[in-house]
Amino acid sequence: MALLKSNKVISCLGNISPALGVLSSRNSSWWGGVQMGPPDPILGVSEAFKKDTNPKKMNLGVGAYRDDQGKPFVLSCVRKAEAIIAAKQLDKEYLGIGGLAEFTKCCAQLALGNDNEVLKSGRNITVQTISGTGSLRIGANFLSRFHGGPRDVYLPKPSWGNHTPIFRDAGMQLKAYRYYDPSTCGFDFKGALDDISKIPEQSVIMLHACAHNPTGVDPKPEQWKEISDLVKKRNLLVFFDMAYQGFASGDIDRDAWAVRYFIEQGHNILLSQSFAKNMGLYGERVGGFTVVCGDVDEAKRVESQLKILIRPIYSNPPMNGARIASTILSTPDLRSLWLEEVHGMANRIIKMREQLVAGLQKEGSTHNWQHVIDQIGMFCFTGLKPDQVERLTKEFSVYMTKDGRISMAGVSSGNVGYLAHGIHAVTK
Repeated sequence: MALLKSNKVISCLGNISPALGVLSSRNSSWWGGVQMGPPDPILGVSEAFKKDTNPKKMNLGVGAYRDDQGKPFVLSCVRKAEAIIAAKQLDKEYLGIGGLAEFTKCCAQLALGNDNEVLKSGRNITVQTISGTGSLRIGANFLSRFHGGPRDVYLPKPSWGNHTPIFRDAGMQLKAYRYYDPSTCGFDFKGALDDISKIPEQSVIMLHACAHNPTGVDPKPEQWKEISDLVKKRNLLVFFDMAYQGFASGDIDRDAWAVRYFIEQGHNILLSQSFAKNMGLYGERVGGFTVVCGDVDEAKRVESQLKILIRPIYSNPPMNGARIASTILSTPDLRSLWLEEVHGMANRIIKMREQLVAGLQKEGSTHNWQHVIDQIGMFCFTGLKPDQVERLTKEFSVYMTKDGRISMAGVSSGNVGYLAHGIHAVTK
């Protein structure tokens, strides 16, 4: 009976005014004013690649390692660590806000070195994050809330595309310093020093620890030393992004050299780490964020505030990838195997660079392609212009971003000759 009366009321209300129905309809479309956002440039490349029917097509846009057959590669040390973890039949309880303690310890040791004074004195705090992106965002939020200096973050020009929205969406302001020299396809050392010397004191400067993304151009040790001296003179807060430790040169200590040198010189840095590339744990989302503090007490206070920042975002990080990474790093046999495998991945990339240049020379190219060999890491800034990239895509089905950046991981012994042929055709 109550339901019948309710239906009568609804029926009656429906006859009161047609305008009420229109208003209701309008109110149901809460997001009518939302505009279509621009497509992600890298995902756009992948979508176009998928639609291409050319059997020789190449996708050089996505930054994920492939073996020499062009297949996704799972490291043997990862499979063995997974088996060890599975055999223990561990629970699936929540991790603490700061993550898996065994992982954060190994994470800091890998970056800073086991004998680092910072670790011995306990004046660092490392929290587990959702890969490198999550680490950067936690760092950006921390800066936004607690950094007492200017709200400016100075990025190298160019920098990883996601750096800008990460810091911008956290309320920081983005500025740039010169880094890449298009005329040499190398490091603009003079321009970088000139711009850094003018950065206002207490500003934040972002540095890529190794395998600069997207250019593959890194400073040499002597250049790092001058940058360190200048940054200290300007009293700038250093934020290192280290997404490729081990993957760049094949040597974990060489790739972490700049980070360790800056700390040795007295810089209390911020550091983001990712285990996506160097352990192939892309989908596991494993990362760390470290703050080097003045003393143990400061580290404890910073830790408390990092937990307060993390709690309303994702409460606590996922455990599986952290268990895999910590098992590898803390088990001597697995660690040795990992070092062999990451060295192998880096070497394959280096060989593809050498073979690409050799192929271009064989094609008869008269251009200087030495920068392809000199650059390091997953990415190569080829120096190709947008119109040349467009031709390479249309005529040869070779897909890359318009700035001429290619992922060397997509190059194999089976297609490097075809790539060299295409590049020569559009640059001769």
